[in-house]
Amino acid sequence: MRLLRYFGWPALFGLIIAAIVTALFPQFISNDPSATPNLVSQTTVTRPTANLVSSYAAAVRKAAPSVVNIYTRTRFNHPLADDPVFQRFIGGSNMPQRQRMESSLGSGVIVDERGFILTNNHVVAGAEEIVALLYDGREARATVVGTDKDSDLAVLKIDLDQLSAIPRIHQDSQTRAEVGDIVLAIGNPFGIGQSVSQGIISATGRSGLSLNRYENYLQTDAAINPGNSGGALIDAYGNLVGINSATLNETSFVGIGFAIPTQMAVKVLDDIITHGRVIRGWLGVEVQRLAPRIADQLELSPPSALIITAVPIYGPAYNSGLQPGDIITHINGQAVSDGSSEINLIADLAPGDPIELRIIRKNIWLTIKAIAGIRPES
Repeated sequence: MRLLRYFGWPALFGLIIAAIVTALFPQFISNDPSATPNLVSQTTVTRPTANLVSSYAAAVRKAAPSVVNIYTRTRFNHPLADDPVFQRFIGGSNMPQRQRMESSLGSGVIVDERGFILTNNHVVAGAEEIVALLYDGREARATVVGTDKDSDLAVLKIDLDQLSAIPRIHQDSQTRAEVGDIVLAIGNPFGIGQSVSQGIISATGRSGLSLNRYENYLQTDAAINPGNSGGALIDAYGNLVGINSATLNETSFVGIGFAIPTQMAVKVLDDIITHGRVIRGWLGVEVQRLAPRIADQLELSPPSALIITAVPIYGPAYNSGLQPGDIITHINGQAVSDGSSEINLIADLAPGDPIELRIIRKNIWLTIKAIAGIRPES
């Protein structure tokens, strides 16, 4: 009884206090995390949730049906077939076959449901027979609609129904590939069948590689092996980013491949389908890069310019009054650099478009206006 009196009153008092706290401050005993005191929530650090991608299968499923394997065959004469001495000694039925077929392979991309295929010119150059093997197992004889050696592109045509054209991003500057973008290369490496490799865009606007006249390559570390040429470089959503074109051959260089951007490839496609050849703007000058030392002396910012070395007569530059020795600093308001990007800039213009050039002639600044012509096919 004494123990009850000794412990009872404190216990009863504690229960009364607990009841009052429960009634007035229920958040202190709630099991709901949202009911925690503000003091605790204010000290909690919230980390952003990363948008992790564990698979690009959806992108591949979207684009792969549009990528074809291309097989070509080319005839060539036996080197001794026309040798009169060899013919005299061998002759008759022992004569070597005058012609035999050589096979090669590559890739292509169906870009139009009517059967138009983009590939590299070097994949089909000189071919007498071209066969496209589709993703669904069908195959068809392909004909050459047109080629453009200057960009190493070719347009083929197959006559099949139910073709899947590859999705393309809109042709505006906001959707162009950027350094760091994830890309996938789809093609037929070494003829083993359609394969996919993954990487990123390592650089854009690569030129000066002496691969073609017009160079504006996307550089990527996605593996591009022999047989991948002409295949698709796609983004993480399955949209066409470029046409795989080349890789550095030196074994010491790994992960350096090049693709022709979609914007350039689509222009070539449209021009060949519409005009039979690519229509490019033409200024009609020969230039070389101005020595940096002279650019510094002229206080150019940035210290780069092009000096005109020749002006063919009756071309757009000749008609506008440009002269050898003129120093070009800007074209259509854009500062010039090494000449390669300027070639592409002029080529992208339509014949008849105005060209404004800011030049220095004998230490005098001038603005010359010219009209883009059509680049001669030669």
